[in-house]
Amino acid sequence: MGIVIGIDVGISTTKIVGLRDGRVVSPIRITAADQVTSLYGAFGKYLHDNKISLQDVEQVMLTGVGAAYIDDPVYGIPTKKVDEFIADGLGARFESGLDKAIVVSMGTGTSFVQCNGNDIRHIGGIGIGGGTLQGLARVMLNTRDYKQIQSLAMKGDIRNINLRIGDISTHPLPGLPMEATASLFSKAQYNACQEDIALGIIVMVLQTIGSAAILSSLNSGIKDFVLIGNLTLVPQCKDIYPMLEKLYNVHFHIPKYSEFCTAIGAALSHKH
Repeated sequence: MGIVIGIDVGISTTKIVGLRDGRVVSPIRITAADQVTSLYGAFGKYLHDNKISLQDVEQVMLTGVGAAYIDDPVYGIPTKKVDEFIADGLGARFESGLDKAIVVSMGTGTSFVQCNGNDIRHIGGIGIGGGTLQGLARVMLNTRDYKQIQSLAMKGDIRNINLRIGDISTHPLPGLPMEATASLFSKAQYNACQEDIALGIIVMVLQTIGSAAILSSLNSGIKDFVLIGNLTLVPQCKDIYPMLEKLYNVHFHIPKYSEFCTAIGAALSHKH
């Protein structure tokens, strides 16, 4: 039995994984100037790094917005295209072990996919994600480098940026503790330091995504959310989502290969 290759060709990065005997093999990520270069570069590097010959590849499964640019076999190997939302659902379900959940795909923007057993459907999305974070950082901090933004944010104090319930009330409001956010960026001043601004941007993006995900689940009975995509690697996820869990009595899950779930789902769809 050969290896099935799943490739997620995104706006800014291409992710590639192999699936052999139900196991994920050495996922990698490549950034390039355009989607076609990114795809071929990622595929070549993947085969080389894992000492896989073209004859070992059973099938190539493509997904993501950049897949539309690929119509021919990749290196002579047959390719098939997979709906990105189906790939999100299959990959998140495989990685989390959950049959019933909402998949929150945190890419350049954010999409919500509801999984209920084999019923996988796109239920909406918001135009806030990693692209928002980078765009605001370019304008406000003069950088788009994730590592630099995160490094600044680690030294920031969110109390200088966000208005909290404790700032406007002497007592907790029903269901809202004193540290809950009343208004994002409402306390930011003209002379706010870069560290506080960086943390404010990250918190705003992650908290907005979390709140929108919870609202997307209303009347569904779903309490589990699987976070996938590059933004899951941001360290502040470990602070923000547990806070939302307590506030709304829900569960956020970040699987081991969270940023590769869509590529994993593409590979899985070969036998689905």
